[in-house]
Amino acid sequence: MDHQEWEIDNLPNRLTIFRVLLIPFIVGSLFILTFENEWAKEWNKFLGYTAAWTFVAASITDFFDGYIARKRGIVTVFGSFLDPVADKFLVISSLVLLENLNRIPVLVVLILIMRELYITSLRLLAMERGLSVPVGQMGKWKTATQMVAIPLLMANDTPWSWFNMTLVGTVCIYLASAFSVYSAVEYSAGLFVKLKQKRKEAREARKNLKEKIVNE
Repeated sequence: MDHQEWEIDNLPNRLTIFRVLLIPFIVGSLFILTFENEWAKEWNKFLGYTAAWTFVAASITDFFDGYIARKRGIVTVFGSFLDPVADKFLVISSLVLLENLNRIPVLVVLILIMRELYITSLRLLAMERGLSVPVGQMGKWKTATQMVAIPLLMANDTPWSWFNMTLVGTVCIYLASAFSVYSAVEYSAGLFVKLKQKRKEAREARKNLKEKIVNE
């Protein structure tokens, strides 16, 4: 096995670790917003923007660690494990706290979280069977709209009369939930086709083997 697979100290992994370290700042800022005292209300806008910009920074590191890893051909066991875990922690914790602040309906949060768990299970099944199912276009749209919606809902502000962050964020999160359902169906169909093809190939291989034994 390539020794590089077990390396931890490289740029993509550093970015992933940095993203994990940002999560407590997001969670802490949003959690304080749930307090009902006057002190929390005075810092409401500051904490909202702190969570929003920290989430944006974390999302940027997510993009760059993947880009650098692909560009340099860096694939490690540590990165393969921590990167998706960091993504799930970042998104799920943000969704749960935003629901607690009544900024996202609980049904939307359930759809988005259950979709993540479902797709993760399907990917594990695909890996176990030696299959690779690429992310569909709807999956990319789901990620894009979700990553726009979450920081806007964290900030929960109207900085200009023509730009209501809460309204835009709400529209985007509903779109993300719709895209997530469609992409889950799309991914399931793609995996089903590949599993069906793999079973067909296995049956043909067994049939050819039997014919070869008979002919000998």
